[in-house]
Amino acid sequence: MRIGISANALKHSGGLERYAMDLVRGLAGAGFDGRTKPAFFARKIDKSLPESRLIEAHRIKVSFLPGKLRDAYFSWALKRARRKAKVDVLIGCNRVEGSEIAICGGTHIGFLRATGRREKRSDTRQIALERRQYARAEVIVAHSDMMRDELRTLYGIDEQKIRVLYPPVDRARFSPVDAAERARLREQFGFKPDDTVLLFPSSSHVRKGLPLIETALAGMNVVIAVAGRAPEKPAPNVRYVGYAKDIEDAYRAADFTILASSYEPFGLVGIESVMCGTPVIFPACIGCCDAIADHAKHVFKSGDADDLRCVVLDAIEMRRSTPRVSGDAVRYDADVASHVSALVELARGIVGTR
Repeated sequence: MRIGISANALKHSGGLERYAMDLVRGLAGAGFDGRTKPAFFARKIDKSLPESRLIEAHRIKVSFLPGKLRDAYFSWALKRARRKAKVDVLIGCNRVEGSEIAICGGTHIGFLRATGRREKRSDTRQIALERRQYARAEVIVAHSDMMRDELRTLYGIDEQKIRVLYPPVDRARFSPVDAAERARLREQFGFKPDDTVLLFPSSSHVRKGLPLIETALAGMNVVIAVAGRAPEKPAPNVRYVGYAKDIEDAYRAADFTILASSYEPFGLVGIESVMCGTPVIFPACIGCCDAIADHAKHVFKSGDADDLRCVVLDAIEMRRSTPRVSGDAVRYDADVASHVSALVELARGIVGTR
């Protein structure tokens, strides 16, 4: 059986790009190499990455087109590319029509509704492509219960077609460290021993809720440590700590990880954070909240600055008695091998019915 993976890119990034890289490593660990090496279709492929040697790379160039037309062209060109690669089952980690297994890590209708953004012509095209992908897929893998509900209510998908599989996390990478190493990491990031550090990992600050966090925590004696893209405007208690390629060290150094997103279909940073021993402060609308144990999360009302401030104060007070998170904070099997095994079984079932 030849498995293919479609994604926007093979590179270090967030969201579904990182998920696609996890799939590549997981398939290699499951024995999908050599003649059964997965075909990987993407707009960009970073050949310096070790994962690039675990795939048969198929780059589909779209840069010559206007941005609004690239999704549709990629989906069209992919049909021919997968035939040439002799792919039996395609796992679609981006919007493509031909994926037998469609990965739903977010829906465009759900995003527009949550953010209150008016639908534009480009949005209509994306939604139409999304609908075609879901209609033609044999299985849709939803990355959260929230996504399953959106697929049912916003897209009219039969629940029998949906499988909820929370995304995996590399436990070898995201794990706690002892007190001495944590102290060293705090010093490395420039945090003082008595600083209360709220890590804000983001490359899209408005969407992730930085303005609300700044408003809610104005005047408080906390450090909002931004990792990712630099903030556009300075703020008294906001500190930029850089891109943080080794984001696991930033989690380990922080006291909390915080987001205030208006739309977050899962929020893998929450699972990564608690695996590193750091509790999260999240709005109720973030999909991963259901997958995190109560002792490892502090949840506030979405969009409510006053409630966020109260929850942060309570979290800081609770931290005095339980400074770090215990190992049972994640409520599902987040192992990459287990997740990939479930996908392979779905793929075999699809091939077996032909």
